[in-house]
Amino acid sequence: MTERAVEELTPVIGTRPACRALGVAPATIYRRRNPPARGTSARKRPPARALSARERRAVLEVLDSERFVDHAPAQVYATLLDEGRYLCSERTMYRLLHARGGVRERRDQLAHPAYARPELLAERPNELWSWDITKLLGPAKWSYFYLYVILDVFSRYVVGWTLQYRESAALAEQLIAQALVQQRIRPGTLTVHADRGSSMTSKPVAFLLSDLGVTKTHSRPYTSTDNPYSEAQFKTMKYRPGFPDRFATIEQARAFCRPFFHWYNQEHRHSGLGLMTPEAVHTERAQALRTYRSAVLAAAHAAHPERFVRGTPVPPALPTQVWINPPDSGATAQ
Repeated sequence: MTERAVEELTPVIGTRPACRALGVAPATIYRRRNPPARGTSARKRPPARALSARERRAVLEVLDSERFVDHAPAQVYATLLDEGRYLCSERTMYRLLHARGGVRERRDQLAHPAYARPELLAERPNELWSWDITKLLGPAKWSYFYLYVILDVFSRYVVGWTLQYRESAALAEQLIAQALVQQRIRPGTLTVHADRGSSMTSKPVAFLLSDLGVTKTHSRPYTSTDNPYSEAQFKTMKYRPGFPDRFATIEQARAFCRPFFHWYNQEHRHSGLGLMTPEAVHTERAQALRTYRSAVLAAAHAAHPERFVRGTPVPPALPTQVWINPPDSGATAQ
C-alpha cells in the first residue's frame, strides 16, 4: 500500500521526495520498477581483468612459500619486481589473503606464558624478604646511583643495603650473601621475593639462593603491586625532608642513606606494625613494648577515667600475618 502511494505521488513531487515523505527506501522502489531478468543473478560477474583461478593459486603458493611466509605482501611484491617477476598488484595479494582469513600478522608471535600471581605469607621475622633496586639521580642528566635494599616483609626491617655506581648481579649476590650470614638464616626457612629485573633473575643470585636453601619468587611482569613493601620503603625515603633532587657524589648519597636507614629501622613507628619500629618487631621485643604501653594507658585511665569515654584504651594490635597478594582478594595486605 505504501509503495502504491509512492507511485501515485511520484508524478507530482518526484520519487525521492515521495519516499522521504512516506518513509520508504528509494532502492526498494527502483528495484520493483526494474527487476532483474529471469534466470540471471543480481551478483556481479567477475571483471575480465580479474585473475583466473589458476593465477590466484599461483600467487597464494608464492605467499605461502618458505621464502615469503613471514613477509608482508609489500615486501613480496617488491622482491619479485627486483627479480623481474610480476604476479599481481600488492593490493590483490592482500585481497587474496583476506579472502581466506590471512590478513593478520604473518610472523610467528611469541606466546607469553601465563604468570601466576605470587601469594606469599610471613608470620614471623626472617621468613619472607623482599628486595629491589632504585635509582638515585646523580650530578648530571642521565647519571644515576643504584640503591640495593633488602627488606624483611613481616617486620619491615632493612636487613641489608648498598649504594653502587651500577646495577650488577655480582653486587646483588654479595649483598644477599652478607645479609643471610648476618641474620643467621637456616636452610629451608626463608623465601626471597623480587621483581623481574636483570639482577633479580640472574644466574649468580639464583645459584646462591639455591645453594643456601633459600626459596626465590618473582613478581609478574609490569606489576608493581606484587612487590609493595619495597616500593613503599623507597617512597618513604624519597619523601623524607632533606632528600635532594640530585646527589653530587656517591659519597653524598651514602651520607644521606646511613642516617635514613638507622631512622627507618630504629625510630620510624610504622602504622602497619601497631606503631612499633621495625627493629622492635624484628627482634621480637614488640609484645613486651605493647604490654608496657597497655600499663601506661591503664594508669592514665585510672587517674582520669572521665577523659576516656570508651573505657580503658588499648594500644594498636601487632601484626600476626603479612601477605603479598592474599588468596581471598587481589589487594595486597598492608
